[in-house]
Amino acid sequence: MAVNKIYPDAKTALAGLLRDGMTIMAGGFGLCGIPAALIEAIREAGVGNLTVVSNNAGIDGVGLGVLLETRQIRKMVSSYVGENKTFMQQYLAGELEIEFNPQGTLAERIRAGGAGVPAFFTRTGAGTAIAEGKEQREFDGKLYVMERGLVADLAIVHAWRADPEGNLIYRHAARNFNPVMATAGKVTVAEVEELVPQGALDPNEIITPGIYVQRLVKLDTVDKRIEQRTVRKRQAA
Repeated sequence: MAVNKIYPDAKTALAGLLRDGMTIMAGGFGLCGIPAALIEAIREAGVGNLTVVSNNAGIDGVGLGVLLETRQIRKMVSSYVGENKTFMQQYLAGELEIEFNPQGTLAERIRAGGAGVPAFFTRTGAGTAIAEGKEQREFDGKLYVMERGLVADLAIVHAWRADPEGNLIYRHAARNFNPVMATAGKVTVAEVEELVPQGALDPNEIITPGIYVQRLVKLDTVDKRIEQRTVRKRQAA
């Protein structure tokens, strides 16, 4: 019997999945490839005490920044905070817990969680403050630190194209943290820009197989903001 994975809107797609104190993975890098509609639906749901795994937290008032403004996030597992003043202010004031990770280590922790790998050893951070409280071991004369894989109660991702089975294709730089997070959520909900008929996707182009995706929502509009607009001055005529 076929399972309908398509939901009419972000609020409906998250119905029955949200609860206080849960862990959520949110794809994207800066403002590129963020699941903005699903984040907004989480804000409207009002759940709190959240642990959110994301490379960063968007910017003030955009992306995960809206959940920081409403103080729905208790802890961030991230690698970067530099573009979000609210993120920085809450952290420095002791109002937000942060588990800092080197960026590659964060990506690998998520990939490992999705692959069922509970822990791995990496040289990144060995012998530094990053390794405090973690097991360190020597391999071939070099020191490594053990990092745990990450699994979330819910993963929310943004994709370019999908079919009704939930097979996903990401476009350009939006293929950042989205693919690994899609595999590491106990439940994965994807917001997509284009929904195509079954069989329309080239199997060789599918990045996330539909087996990892439980729910889909087709976006009516997509607001793709530029995080830092850089332009050249016009040359004199």
